[in-house]
Amino acid sequence: MLDQDLKEQLKSLFENLEHTIEFSYSKCEQTDQSQLIEMLSSVAETSHKIVLKESSELASYPQFKILKDGSETGIRFNGIPNGHEFSSLILAVLNADGKGRMPDDGLTARIKNLKGPIEIKTYISLTCENCPNVVQVLNQMALLHPAFKHTMIDGAYVQDEISRLGIQGVPSVMVNEKLIHSGKISLIDLIAKLESVFGSNSKVDLEKDLGQFDVVVVGGGPAGASAAIYSARKGLKTAIIAEKVGGQVQDTKGIENLISVLYTEGPQLAAQLHQHIQSYQIKLLEHRRVIKISKDAIKKIDLEGGEFLNAKSVIIATGAKWRELGIPGEKEYIGRGVAFCPHCDGPYYKGKKIAVIGGGNSGVEAAIDLAGIVHEVVLIEFGSQMKADRVLVEKLNSLQNATIILNARSSQIIGDGQKVNALEYEDRTDQSIKMINLDGVFVQIGLLPNTQFLKDTVELTKMGEIVVDQKGRTSEQGIDAAGDVTTTPYKQIIIAMGEGAKVALASFEDSMYTSQH
Repeated sequence: MLDQDLKEQLKSLFENLEHTIEFSYSKCEQTDQSQLIEMLSSVAETSHKIVLKESSELASYPQFKILKDGSETGIRFNGIPNGHEFSSLILAVLNADGKGRMPDDGLTARIKNLKGPIEIKTYISLTCENCPNVVQVLNQMALLHPAFKHTMIDGAYVQDEISRLGIQGVPSVMVNEKLIHSGKISLIDLIAKLESVFGSNSKVDLEKDLGQFDVVVVGGGPAGASAAIYSARKGLKTAIIAEKVGGQVQDTKGIENLISVLYTEGPQLAAQLHQHIQSYQIKLLEHRRVIKISKDAIKKIDLEGGEFLNAKSVIIATGAKWRELGIPGEKEYIGRGVAFCPHCDGPYYKGKKIAVIGGGNSGVEAAIDLAGIVHEVVLIEFGSQMKADRVLVEKLNSLQNATIILNARSSQIIGDGQKVNALEYEDRTDQSIKMINLDGVFVQIGLLPNTQFLKDTVELTKMGEIVVDQKGRTSEQGIDAAGDVTTTPYKQIIIAMGEGAKVALASFEDSMYTSQH
């Protein structure tokens, strides 16, 4: 099932396994069972430390669990982890053996202090690009917490269950058949959500001085990585604070405009950024979030959980996130009819009627993509004309199952308590209220700068962007900024990289001037 090149890669990954890792699969007469056994056998062939055994459990569709030295790890796969989830299987093997990047000591302490027993099910789609991140984090938690069980469930095998639970987006994290989260989520936010659901046995004191640096870069996307690398190359003691290396790049499917690179994909570029960062003496503090930066000569950077560090200069490169509508029903139905990623959640609306809100390039591109899956797509644009490129608008207009509504202000997303069934909007030409019966709403109205922690620190525009000069300086001496979080026009990866390099050089230049005076 696995080609020879992939097998050779796995042999290299698994050559230093120290423990016996067992794939214990359930008995099953479903036709896909042979496919599961073939895949697991192919993986097991790459290391003498990986064994395959049939358990006494009975199942209606293919599923297996992972054991370490004969003991259960709490990790289970209900379905065949092909596609994007194949990486979750490989990482589960490595992590179970104690290898790979695991949460640091502070986060591990919080995970271990969650009140057990904990049993979590994550419903996924093999085409979902965000699902593996959530699955892999929850698998790691199962390995760290003695009373934590996590099961990945391929929704394709349990359509009746999906319908009964009202699941309309992935990944959907369920506890006792109650949805606690749907969609992308960071490790720190997921831990906080689990603490609110299960409680914590004791309050973990994470206050810790992480040291003093010449430069601290906040943000690990293209701009942040570039700024950190250029700072380190100047011989400066440098640190990066990031929720996740790659930032919004992680959500980008195809990249064809990074000059000299004909084609790459977001996760691959993010991995390359991580590799490049680690090739320098840069302290990487991942899965962290800044809550405050002081205005003192030496900047104190406070992190969630009590950790802090100090720096002579700070470079902000926190990028942006999906902008929400902020209307009734939006948050309530995220994962149940409200979605932000057409690539991930589009397949759940096959043959249904959906709306895309936003007439810019991202909205029109989403509508075009979704038109190939859904029965009907309606694009809602607030303005009197489309903002997207003409060629995209013409393409959308050529589709027989696509409609465009202009001068429409989305006012409410309506559901029946389980899922979305209508969108209410105001016709801005006559202020009348209208309603569209539908099954889902994809929000595509741009990005929101991640500057919530800077409101009283540096000058921001009314849109939340950091106001910078031509060298990336902000209104506060010693704090510079680069990338999508700033007023620099044209939010592109290559521009962010260039701005990151520029602001690092400018920051170094300013520090040299300050030291001489």
